[in-house]
Amino acid sequence: MTPLYGHDTAVAFFRDSLDSGRLHHAWLVTGPEGIGKATFAAKAALRVLAAGQGEVDAPRLDVPDAHNAAKLFAAGSHPDLMSLERLVKENSTTGELARSISVDQVRGLQRLFSTTASLSPWRVVIIDSIDDLERNAANALLKSLEEPPAHSLFLLVSHAPERLLPTIRSRCRLLRLAPLDEVAMEGALRAALPDADDSEIADLKVAGHGSPGRAIAFRGLDIAGLDRAMQTIAREGDPTNARRVALAQSLALKSAQPRYEAFLARAPSLIAALARERRGAALAEAIRLWERAQSLAASARGLSLEPESVVFELLGMLATLAAEPGRA
Repeated sequence: MTPLYGHDTAVAFFRDSLDSGRLHHAWLVTGPEGIGKATFAAKAALRVLAAGQGEVDAPRLDVPDAHNAAKLFAAGSHPDLMSLERLVKENSTTGELARSISVDQVRGLQRLFSTTASLSPWRVVIIDSIDDLERNAANALLKSLEEPPAHSLFLLVSHAPERLLPTIRSRCRLLRLAPLDEVAMEGALRAALPDADDSEIADLKVAGHGSPGRAIAFRGLDIAGLDRAMQTIAREGDPTNARRVALAQSLALKSAQPRYEAFLARAPSLIAALARERRGAALAEAIRLWERAQSLAASARGLSLEPESVVFELLGMLATLAAEPGRA
């Protein structure tokens, strides 16, 4: 299983609940994408299942590979575990995933709870992510959360918990995972990218903002160069529009789609960073621009807006900040 880097506080909190016999039946594991929420949920599930068979001699949420529960978990055949995620669309030849987790998938959990647990008292459900549940599926899950079977554990991964039904949130114990610190980021990146040199690791640490998953996705996209181009516009402006046009045209190419996605993630973050340098009216304007940038970046993904226009407009917001007084 993939190692879990960082998150010591969350690990200790979950372990204390498990070891003390006060384990809540539903946990909402939240935080930015790419920081290890799914890995945390998988390790927590395995630790609970293994501990149900007897004492586990391993730190944190680890379980020795030789443990019977770990072998079954690795093979995807543990009888007391079910995982829900979006399925591949029927008749898809490209592996395209369905838009949501269906109500039939959630109803299928009854197969797990209709019989007694096989290897320990526990039966565990992982949903990655609960944000992907269609409305009827969320309502079906709510019934299980309201009246949980004995010794059941639900580990619900969420990137945007504020969008969930309040009734679901209220029945879960929130476990918020924070972005990784530099030491944990370095460990995660070096483990995932053993061929990367020190310079690349350093660039990816900066690009990832505490998310190794995001950093790895940015590999090979010259994120450092993209950041420099944006920072130049934010610092010096773009009175002739030449810088904006050049970058917008380069990111609009079909071959540049991954770099365009990185730009959409990073442009609002740069505006937020610049806002922290401002005071008074300049701060208020920077916040307004950040809100516009967040909205435009989100719409660009969801509505398939024309990339060149989106990039040009976002860079225009950065250029506006270059002309404003009010820095600290």
